[in-house]
Amino acid sequence: MALPQEKTYTIDDIYALPDGTRAELIDGEMYMMAPPGMRHQRLVSLLHGTIFEYISRKKGDCEVFPAPFAVFLNADDRNYVEPDISVICDKSKLDDRGCNGAPDWVIEIVSPSSKQMDYFTKLFKYRTAGVKEYWIVDSEKNRVMVYQFKQDEVNVYDFTEDIPVGIYDGDLRIRIE
Repeated sequence: MALPQEKTYTIDDIYALPDGTRAELIDGEMYMMAPPGMRHQRLVSLLHGTIFEYISRKKGDCEVFPAPFAVFLNADDRNYVEPDISVICDKSKLDDRGCNGAPDWVIEIVSPSSKQMDYFTKLFKYRTAGVKEYWIVDSEKNRVMVYQFKQDEVNVYDFTEDIPVGIYDGDLRIRIE
């Protein structure tokens, strides 16, 4: 839920939050983040581990980062997100603070408090920022919505299916179950 819009927030406001307080910033609006639950974290661990192992085995150029990991989506100080998983293949976007620009692949795991953000606000923001592939993992529905923005395509998969990763031309397939 967005905080009341009394002012336009910036990245400085994010860094001024008390330690342990997590928030995201989209177009100058600050959104507080609830702590993730156990099922959410299990999914993050499974997906991060699978992607990390694939990249390591293939000696790939991409890097995978689980949240909290700072992503500065635009070249401004009004957009800051912490996707559950970010895959960045252009290492020039990486510095000690995080990722400057759009990751190639973003995964968000839906929590009860994040549904509207993941399905609407972030979907639009990631698309317009230049993310190539966006997964919305919904454990309540046991489904994954896969958005391939360059192809203007969306596919829905069940947790029991092998889900092809578009940025790897389907060479990587992930089954969540």
